[in-house]
Amino acid sequence: MAVNADDFFKAAELDKPRNTKASKVGSNVTLINVMQLPGLNTLGISLARIDYAPLGENPPHTHPRATEILTVLEGTLYVGFVTSNPNQLFAKVLNKGDVFVFPQGLIHFQFNPDHYKPAVAIAGLSSQNPGVITIANAVFGSKPPISDDVLAKAFQVEKGTIDWLQAQFWENNHY
Repeated sequence: MAVNADDFFKAAELDKPRNTKASKVGSNVTLINVMQLPGLNTLGISLARIDYAPLGENPPHTHPRATEILTVLEGTLYVGFVTSNPNQLFAKVLNKGDVFVFPQGLIHFQFNPDHYKPAVAIAGLSSQNPGVITIANAVFGSKPPISDDVLAKAFQVEKGTIDWLQAQFWENNHY
């Protein structure tokens, strides 16, 4: 197969705002990984633009194959990650120009606390194919579903609560 300059180029228009209104969580992730840009193959990097509506979030998720470094381009974000046992939260409020690192495999999130202004961030990831597991989608939206007996015991809630959560539409919203 012949390689050419187009394998290393993508007219992604990452400078353009993305629609966050269609998302239940109020964010839109535009990923540039090896699937969109073949020249990234074996290079161990990818990039994402994340747009956040006012009060929008990139919900708790993890990247099994990548560390993430996030830079706020516009607005304010409350961000954090949780370590493995003893489950300690490391969180900060970031403003324009601030940078935060999410270690590989740890659950992390970003939230725009502003009621009126959107926020924008760029994330670099240390894999050409970082993968993503959005926690709510995985736990409450798996096909087939995880038994409500298992989840009710794990979360120490009534089965009806689990049934309600499983009935919600859990959308993929991440890279």
